[in-house]
Amino acid sequence: MLMKRHGISLMKIERIFISHIHGDHVFGIFGLLSTLSMSGRTEPLHIYAPEGFAHVLDFFREHFLERDVYPVIFHPVSGEAPAVILEDDALTVTAVPLIHRVPTYGYIFREREPGPNVIKEAVVSHSLSVSEILTLKSGRDVHRNDGTVLTAREMTYIPYMPRSFAYISDTAVFDGLSGMLRGVDLLYHEATFGEDCAEKAAEMFHSTAADAARIALEAGVGRLVIGHYSSRYKDPSVLLDQARTIFPATYPASEGAVFDVPLKKTIYEQDYF
Repeated sequence: MLMKRHGISLMKIERIFISHIHGDHVFGIFGLLSTLSMSGRTEPLHIYAPEGFAHVLDFFREHFLERDVYPVIFHPVSGEAPAVILEDDALTVTAVPLIHRVPTYGYIFREREPGPNVIKEAVVSHSLSVSEILTLKSGRDVHRNDGTVLTAREMTYIPYMPRSFAYISDTAVFDGLSGMLRGVDLLYHEATFGEDCAEKAAEMFHSTAADAARIALEAGVGRLVIGHYSSRYKDPSVLLDQARTIFPATYPASEGAVFDVPLKKTIYEQDYF
């Protein structure tokens, strides 16, 4: 219901990614699955989660989900190294193993690189035909009858840089994480504790706000969003302050907040459009 309140169409949800099987990360999905069933959904729903979630999902389907409703397709996530778990025409999704008390995975979403555009100036200066433009846009060189070769490398450009988002849930700090997140535009990273509870964070396999900020800084991300605050922090602004001391471009996660990742146009796109 909260998603509907914020203008998110439940029927448009195609895929769900679950980090780990702790109640605060999975209980909500059962109400969602039931709501979709009662709303008459017919399109398949794909769920990606640690392989142990299969037993939980089977129990729910057997006892609470009506037969012959929309297909729920489960994709088990496993392994001890980052792995691509989804590839389509729009993006790739990579599962990143984290360190927590149960098998846990973060997810990195990366747009695919767009197809090339032909430089407008080249269209005019070389009097390119429609077929030649299509050839160059496909990445192939144009070979003219007079022996002239127009290379796709020189005649085309990528209109914008692909965007990326990483979701890193409950995890202890470990070597190598920042390398996996290198250069993402937007990073969500849990910040359960403050520096006053750094030892407890390590004991519980969680991160502090400062830990999240250091990861963001080392990875060279564009912006950092922190959340998953412990209830002991009545005013989570103290966590935000600790993170911003290290990584100023840090923002708090809150219900209904929207973080836009604008397209980064390349120089040719800026010049010609």
